[in-house]
Amino acid sequence: MYNTTMATMINQSLRQLQNQMESVLRGKSDTIKMAIVTLLGGGHLLIEDIPGVGKTTLASVLAKSVECSFRRIQFTSDLLPTDIIGVTIYNQDRRDFEFRQGPLFSNIVLADEINRTNPKTQSALLEAMSEKKVSVERNTFVLPEPFMVIATQNPVEYQGTFPLPESQLDRFMMHITIGYPLPEYERQAILRPSSFEIMEDLAPVLSRQDIVRMQDEAGKIAVHDSLVEYLLQIIAATRNHPAVRLGASTRGAQFFLTAARAHAYYEGRDFIIPDDIKMLAPFLLGHRIILKTRRVIAEADLIIRDIVERLPVPL
Repeated sequence: MYNTTMATMINQSLRQLQNQMESVLRGKSDTIKMAIVTLLGGGHLLIEDIPGVGKTTLASVLAKSVECSFRRIQFTSDLLPTDIIGVTIYNQDRRDFEFRQGPLFSNIVLADEINRTNPKTQSALLEAMSEKKVSVERNTFVLPEPFMVIATQNPVEYQGTFPLPESQLDRFMMHITIGYPLPEYERQAILRPSSFEIMEDLAPVLSRQDIVRMQDEAGKIAVHDSLVEYLLQIIAATRNHPAVRLGASTRGAQFFLTAARAHAYYEGRDFIIPDDIKMLAPFLLGHRIILKTRRVIAEADLIIRDIVERLPVPL
């Protein structure tokens, strides 16, 4: 697909992106890596964690580090679909109706506290995520490339929230958490300027054209038939596990393979290895399965890890 020199240049660019993001959100290299892999895979990211650990910061620094348009939407209970998609208004000068684009028409969209808005607005956003286009009064508008939604939600605050149903969760390629920082990084965080002050001085590392090209190249990463079979065995195991009521969907399997290709590309390889699949499985599948007991994504992640450990790895 691409020669060694090109692979080295790509790897250096992505490492530079990772390092710049780590300069703001320190001690979270694995979390940042998953966000970059999601971007390379052309998917959407759901970040679920308690307030104040850097969910919004992660989304903002990713957008700041790539030369793409970025909009943040604070989701509230009274937010309407037209508030994010846009609205058709009458132009008196032209004596005609014209469409005014909403904040959804950006390369990277931060849907902050997505579970605080009503299901109708959630559905409007998630339809755009799935189709990468929106329809307004018989007109179809294609969203810009690349297009990525990074949604955040608080898992412990339920008053005044509208939890995402499983069918909508399935449209996110990855689900990640950030967690509390280690003591040394937390000390740095409280002594240095705020993250948003640091971000003011950041310059883009990659252009919009770079991202589109990388997404195209990542989609062409080679995968051996045995690894496709291995991936499908993991998917099938989620459907047959005794603790699972509903396993991963076919869409989940498609996202799984796409993310594995993106991860191999991030690592500078033009082929997938079993470790790509094993490492990504919890992030790709944990939010897609429904347990027979009360639904907790952390418990689902443990089940996915157990499945991966039990299945034989193709040689």
